[in-house]
Amino acid sequence: MKRSAAEILRQYGPFPGVDDVAGVTFDGSHVWFAAGNRLMALDPDSGEVAKSFDVAADAGTAFDGKYLFQLAGRMIQKIDPGTGEVLATLPSPGDGGDSGLAWAEGSLWVGQHRGCRIHQVDPETGKVLRTILSDRFVTGVTWVDGDLWHGTWQEGDSDLRRIDPETGDVMERLDMPAGTGVSGLESDGGDRFFCGGGEGGTIRVVRRPKPGP
Repeated sequence: MKRSAAEILRQYGPFPGVDDVAGVTFDGSHVWFAAGNRLMALDPDSGEVAKSFDVAADAGTAFDGKYLFQLAGRMIQKIDPGTGEVLATLPSPGDGGDSGLAWAEGSLWVGQHRGCRIHQVDPETGKVLRTILSDRFVTGVTWVDGDLWHGTWQEGDSDLRRIDPETGDVMERLDMPAGTGVSGLESDGGDRFFCGGGEGGTIRVVRRPKPGP
């Protein structure tokens, strides 16, 4: 396993009226983040909030290229990013204990926090297609260039880890600085990870390592 310190490139926030950042995703131009009772869009260049919708948003967030998906309690909401309208809902596999959400390969990937697992979920029915086990709490999920990464935050320590999607084995680990946590994880498809900062109400940008064996 490769292990190194996470390199933080930038921090956004705290944001006015936001006590907790619980999920993040990227639509190619904006970083969307879950803020409890709002779903907000951040311009990553200016650092300003460009859009905000009043919608339940207490855990992971994902974008499938057209729609947003947002965990809220025991359900996953499908949301129009133009209007904030909830178009459909699905049951969440962790029955309210989920804390990460990503879109890849035509499926939703749902992190089950204290269950230490990631579920591949059919986005139309909510059916669990398969489950990947981890050895740490899962606090964010993202896929990039065929690699599966998830965030952890447990007993005061937090990191980002690349895992084997078949076995769950840890292939690479980026240790976050002391006193920081990860509550939501998304790649921009390039060299940046966007990481929710939990109760600090912040979003941190972490450099993604260059892919390697």
